[in-house]
Amino acid sequence: MHPSPTLSRTRGNLALLALFLATFVLGSTELVIVGVLDLIATDTAVTVSSAGTLVTAYALGLCLGGPALTAATIRLPRRTLLWACMLAFLLATLAMTVTTSFALLLLARAVAGALHGAFVGAAFAAVGAILPAERLGRGIAVVLGGIAVSTAMGVPLGTLIGRTLGWRGAFMVIVAVGAVVLAGLLLLMPAIHASAGGEAAGLRSQARSAFAPRVLVMLAVGVLLLGGQFTVFTYITPFLLEVTGISDAQVSGFLLAYGVATAIGTFAGGWAADRNASRTLLAANIVLVLALGLLYLTGTIPVLAAVALLVWGLVGFGLVPALQYQVATLAGPARDLAASLPASAVNAGIAVGALLGGWALTGSGLSAVVIVGLLMCLVCVPLTWLTAQWTAR
Repeated sequence: MHPSPTLSRTRGNLALLALFLATFVLGSTELVIVGVLDLIATDTAVTVSSAGTLVTAYALGLCLGGPALTAATIRLPRRTLLWACMLAFLLATLAMTVTTSFALLLLARAVAGALHGAFVGAAFAAVGAILPAERLGRGIAVVLGGIAVSTAMGVPLGTLIGRTLGWRGAFMVIVAVGAVVLAGLLLLMPAIHASAGGEAAGLRSQARSAFAPRVLVMLAVGVLLLGGQFTVFTYITPFLLEVTGISDAQVSGFLLAYGVATAIGTFAGGWAADRNASRTLLAANIVLVLALGLLYLTGTIPVLAAVALLVWGLVGFGLVPALQYQVATLAGPARDLAASLPASAVNAGIAVGALLGGWALTGSGLSAVVIVGLLMCLVCVPLTWLTAQWTAR
């Protein structure tokens, strides 16, 4: 897919802004539920642990439903797919606010997750049509940046609204903001057709390229790197409280600093991916190992723990634009079909990491949680180096 020769830089930037705002809405919807789980549990007469399956349902919908929807809609124009996914996503989220059945709530979350995955895949494909190749990494970072900023800002604000107006009120506010974003997509996104490869080749041929061994290895890198991080991050609050020994109020400050570093790192990672995606991914992997090692060795010292969190935040999601870039490069003519796969790998890693972290915590305590996450990222270094050889430029 090549940028349209008639698309001005200003129009392209406005289209990127619309995509950024859209992924901000998606990210806020995905994660704000964590801050209101107890309210949902009380309202629907289930336990908090049962309410937690709403997080799992969304992640599974994204991992499995996202690629499936992408494959089913591979011949649709990207602009059409973007607004259709956003509209359906808002309807699924709205359904959450009106149902009293936990089963229907679970179903709505799974559907929303699948639409989230399909939207992100279409957004990455759209970026390839809007921007020239030398700015592709920065465009990918803008799309991911909406999710990163939602983590740092949207989720805390949404949680505050949810604790004030109720959990349904939080999601209704998200739907209202999403409706404005949908209008922006309709107004600002140019007409973008499916890639030439997607039109000319059948789905079976596309799948062979999208799931080629080299692409699968790159996706395994994503699972390991995000899995290693979320093995630790899932339990970072008890680690800071019990190992680092800081107060509840200080934990919020530490996590806010981490969130801001994550947002900055995502945009910086896009710029670095444009310069050399393979080296960016390898360097980020190595720095991530060092940051987690520092957290393990000096986690009892608040200042050094804060430094470790900041460095971790900068590279932890800063590597995702390079991962997305590498998958698109390795998938070749099937890049539209492969576009949603890194998001699936990232969410699979998050799910696996949370599970491994729980096992480590139960068996050996908080220090073991950091060791397991560190080892996952360390094991990934040879794989990242190998993939760098494939796409060296």
